[in-house]
Amino acid sequence: MQFEIPKGHEETMKHLVNRRMSIRRLLLPLFLLMSSGHFLASSNAFAWGKDDPEGRVKNARKYLTEYDFIVVGAGSAGAVIASRLSEIGDWTVLLLEAGGDETIWSDVPGAAKYQQLTEMDWQYQTEPQPGQCLGLKEHRCNWPRGKVLGGSSVLNYMLYVRGNRRDYDSWSAMGNYGWSYEEVLPYFIKSEDNRNPYFAQSPYHGVGGLLTIQEAPYHTPLASAFLEAGIELGYENRDCNGEYQTGFMIPQGTIRRGSRCSAAKAFLRPVRHRPNLHVAMQAHVHRILIDPHLRRAEGVVFQRKRKIFQIMARKEVILAAGAIGSPHLLLLSGIGDARHLQQVGVPVVHHLPGVGRNLQDHISGRGMVYLINETVSLVEPRFFNLPSLLKYKRSLDGPWTALSGTEGLAWVNTKYADPNDDFPDMQLQFIAGSPISDGGKTLRHNDGIRDDIWDEYYEPISLEDTWQPIPIVLRPRSKGYLLLNSDDPYDKPLIYANYFQDEYDLKVMIEGMKIGLALSQTSAFQRFGSRFYDKPFPGCQHLPLFTDDYWGCFLRHYSTTLYHQAGTCKMGNSSDPTAVVDPELRVYGIAGLRVVDASIMPNVVSGNTNAPVIMIAEKAADLIKRSWLGYAG
Repeated sequence: MQFEIPKGHEETMKHLVNRRMSIRRLLLPLFLLMSSGHFLASSNAFAWGKDDPEGRVKNARKYLTEYDFIVVGAGSAGAVIASRLSEIGDWTVLLLEAGGDETIWSDVPGAAKYQQLTEMDWQYQTEPQPGQCLGLKEHRCNWPRGKVLGGSSVLNYMLYVRGNRRDYDSWSAMGNYGWSYEEVLPYFIKSEDNRNPYFAQSPYHGVGGLLTIQEAPYHTPLASAFLEAGIELGYENRDCNGEYQTGFMIPQGTIRRGSRCSAAKAFLRPVRHRPNLHVAMQAHVHRILIDPHLRRAEGVVFQRKRKIFQIMARKEVILAAGAIGSPHLLLLSGIGDARHLQQVGVPVVHHLPGVGRNLQDHISGRGMVYLINETVSLVEPRFFNLPSLLKYKRSLDGPWTALSGTEGLAWVNTKYADPNDDFPDMQLQFIAGSPISDGGKTLRHNDGIRDDIWDEYYEPISLEDTWQPIPIVLRPRSKGYLLLNSDDPYDKPLIYANYFQDEYDLKVMIEGMKIGLALSQTSAFQRFGSRFYDKPFPGCQHLPLFTDDYWGCFLRHYSTTLYHQAGTCKMGNSSDPTAVVDPELRVYGIAGLRVVDASIMPNVVSGNTNAPVIMIAEKAADLIKRSWLGYAG
C-alpha cells in the first residue's frame, strides 16, 4: 500500500543533508579519480555498475504487499540477517535502507575520514552537557553513523576486533543463555575469511567465510616502532583476537585486495540475484505497524522519495538500525517509557522503560600529539596525491590502502586493572599521524574542534610529522540515554552521552594518557626524536602541566566518540526491568519483533564493535531459523 505526500509538505518530510563539507573536500577526490580518462574503465578497484566484478545490489523498484521478514537497516547487522534468512528459498525477505549505495570513493581504505559529514552519514550529535566535549563546537560531540547500504561498515576505519572472552561470559552470567564466549566464538569464525597466513591454522579464526579479513598492505615505519615499544613496556606482540587479548598487534581489517570489505560487499553482493530477497534503498522507515489487540508487529511504514508505503510481515519485523536507529524506531512506534511517549505525543503501545537507556560508548582521547623529527608519518600532502592514486590503481598498494592511519592496536592494564588477569581496561589505538596531519581540512571538522582552539593549539604545528596514541576506556561506567525530540520520524533523537559522569572513567583515561607518554619515551620511538607537544591546552592553562587535574581538563575538552555506541535495547532476562529484548532478541511484550544490532549488548564489548555486531547477526539468523524451522538451516 502506498500514499502520496502532499507537495506543500514535501520539505518537512525530507531528511536534509548537512552541507558542512567544503567545496575542496568534494572536488579533490573527483579530480583525482577523473584525472585519467581511461582509469575508471580499466581499474577493478574503482569500476562499478556493469564493469564491477563483484556486482552492485539492485535497488528494488516494486514490492510485494507482504513478506515473511522485513529487516530495517542494511548495516553490519542487517546485511548479515537478510543474507542468511534469504538462504531459505521459501522465505521472502525485504531489506530496507534509508541511505543509498556505496560509492567508488568509500571503497578506498585511506579515504575513510572523507565519508563523514556526507549524505552517507546520519550526522548525529550529542546534546551539550557539563564536563564533556568542551573544546568542540557548541559543546557537542559528532556521532557519525552510516546511512548507506552497508551502514557504518562503510564509514568506519575497518578494524576487526572481537572484544574479550570475559565480555560474553558476563552476558551469559546475567541470564542471557547462549551468549557465553564458547557459544559465540563459532559465529565469529563462521563469517571470517582470514587471509593472514599466520592465522590459517588457528582455532580462533576462519577461512572461507564471506567477510574478508586482512592486514593493510601498507604501513609506515612507525607501525614497527609501536610493536617494539610495547615489547619494551613488557607486553607481547600477539593476535589479540585469539586466545589472549592483552598485548600489542598490527590491526586486522575488513579489507579485500586493498579495498574496503563492507558488510554489503561481503554479505549482500554475493546473493544479489536471489529472487526472494528485495533490497530497497532510500527507504526511510517511519514506524512499526503493531496490532494493539494481538500486541504483534504486523509490518512497517516507510517513505521512498515522495511516496509512503505500508508493507506487511507474515513472520517478523527485525530492527537492525543500530544503537541509535533501533531505539528511535521503537519509541516512534509507541514502545518505550510511557511517560516520555506521552510528553511527545506518541500513542503508547507498550510501556518498556529500558528503550533508549543504558547507552554506552567508547570515549576516546583524541587531542594528544607527539612530534617526531623524521618524515615518516601520514602527512596528507605526501600520500593524498596523484602518484599515490596511480600506485593504488596499479597494484592496490600504497598509502591509500592504510586503515585511515590506524597502524597499531594495544590492550593494556592501567593501575585500576588486575595485572594477573587477561581483562585489560584500556585500549590504545595507534595513529601514524594526528588531527594536524591533513592541515585542518577534514579531521578538525569531523571532530568539530572549535576554531579558536584549532588556531591557538594546532595550527602552529599543522602538517608536521606526528603520531598519536588514542586512549580508550574499554568498560565505561558512565551510561547515557536518548529521547525523542518529537513524533516526527525525520527529527533526530536527543542524545545524552553522559561522558565522564562517573569519575572512574576519567581516572582510567588519565592513566591511558600516561601510558602513551611512556610509549613515547621508549627507545623505539626515541629513534624518531619523539616528544609530546606540551603547549598548554586552551581552557586548561591555569593548571600545572602533566598533573592529573591538567589531563582531566584536557580530556573534558577534547574527547569524542570512537563510534561504538551500544546498549540502548538491552538484552536481559525477564526479571530485569531495564531489559528490552530477551536472550533470543525478541522484544518483550510485542510478538513478531526482534532487535539485532549493537543496541542489544548489555555491556559494550572491550574493543571495536563491528565484528561483534556481525557475530550477533550471525547468531540471530540461526535463532530465527530455529524458531520457525526447528533447526538452523
